[in-house]
Amino acid sequence: MRNTVEKNTRKRIKRTLRVRKHLRGSSVKPRLCVVKSNKHIQVQIIDDEKGVTLGSTATFAADFQGTEFAKKNVESARKLGEKIAEIAKLKNIKEVVFDRGPFKYHGILAALADAARAGGLQF
Repeated sequence: MRNTVEKNTRKRIKRTLRVRKHLRGSSVKPRLCVVKSNKHIQVQIIDDEKGVTLGSTATFAADFQGTEFAKKNVESARKLGEKIAEIAKLKNIKEVVFDRGPFKYHGILAALADAARAGGLQF
């Protein structure tokens, strides 16, 4: 059991590095990083040159606690996409680099990305 968990962890890390070695966020075009756990979704806008998070939101943030968007599902992902697009507009960010990490681009990630595009972000 322990070996399979370690093996899956190593595979996930390799997948993440394989995707992220081609992505780099700058102050002009920061990185939109999405992280999924078993219960929640997190979204961050990151400037890799300075090593600074420019904006973030998650399903466990104060805005979403006590609502139907406080868990991981497609509707919550759409709401997070809209929220991160609003945050980006406040920071005058129009273009981002989408970082999906080790996750496939479908379902929750696709819904989040479509909502962020509809909110005005370009990637």
